[in-house]
Amino acid sequence: MGNTTSCCVSSSPKHRRNNHSRLEPYRPEPELSREDTGCNLQHISDRENIDDLPMEYNPSDHPRASTIFLSKSQTDVREKRKSLYINHHHLGPVRRKYSSCSTIFLDDSTVSQPNLKYTIKCVSLAIYYHIKNREVDGRMVLDIFDEKLHPLSKTEIPPDYEKHDPEQKQIYRFVRTLFSAAQLTAECAIVTLVYLERLLTYAEIDICPSNWKRIVLGAILLASKVWDDQAVWNVDYCQILKDITVEDMNELERQFLELLQFNINVPSSVYAKYYFDLRSMAEANNLSFPLEPLSRDKAQKLEAISRLCEDTYKDLRKLAKKRSVSADNLTVVRWCPAIIS
Repeated sequence: MGNTTSCCVSSSPKHRRNNHSRLEPYRPEPELSREDTGCNLQHISDRENIDDLPMEYNPSDHPRASTIFLSKSQTDVREKRKSLYINHHHLGPVRRKYSSCSTIFLDDSTVSQPNLKYTIKCVSLAIYYHIKNREVDGRMVLDIFDEKLHPLSKTEIPPDYEKHDPEQKQIYRFVRTLFSAAQLTAECAIVTLVYLERLLTYAEIDICPSNWKRIVLGAILLASKVWDDQAVWNVDYCQILKDITVEDMNELERQFLELLQFNINVPSSVYAKYYFDLRSMAEANNLSFPLEPLSRDKAQKLEAISRLCEDTYKDLRKLAKKRSVSADNLTVVRWCPAIIS
């Protein structure tokens, strides 16, 4: 499903490793565990056993944990529906296409090949809900992400810059500009959102009007290098953002990685969860993906893919079939003579 890179670090600030102690000389014992050697370095199989990790603070690590942006968007959607119900406002006619016996409507977005434009719109909407529904009292704001200390342009920043939340269109234009100039893929946008939420949970910070641009920039910078085989260099981003220096980009990337504890692994289950949660959020906000009638060519391609997957699963089932069967599972048909009276 793309590049998945992992580093030998704990996947959560709640599970930090102890300092490495010096390895003892090798003793040929039959049952020598890793704890006996004094080496606390996690094996990759142990680190990727995400079922043992608490879910509440690991939405970007655990596939069954609810994503942060979805919960925040649901709160806002409920408030909108409540307001419309109280004020007796109607949403108006919903222009939605439904399939029939003669026509099937499908969108061109799949979990392996998402639609680029609408994926960026969904990610921008998720960032917007993060900013809008952040903690009221506010958390710590790190200097590396503060745009007042590290501006992205020479334009003077207003004194009350941190008090005005950006609109979704402003966030979308910023993200779209970076993705268009760097020619990034839609999968990279989903990984960007994973890294953003992982940063917020690991570093225990909030994304706000004064730091959202640099946090998003750092997440895009890292996601493009992890996901794409031919990653965009830091100096290339300086051509997009004219007033930023390479040294600033390098420092942003370095501190972003340190705050993530170098955990850049994105399991396929987590990626799929974020993709479908983005679709759920888009559905709740009337941001539907474009539907098109299923053509003959697309139907033939879907049928070919279905046959290929079916043949693959048949081969796997044959390989997994046991060569021997227990006597308890054997079913013997016995013939009994009928008694006619």
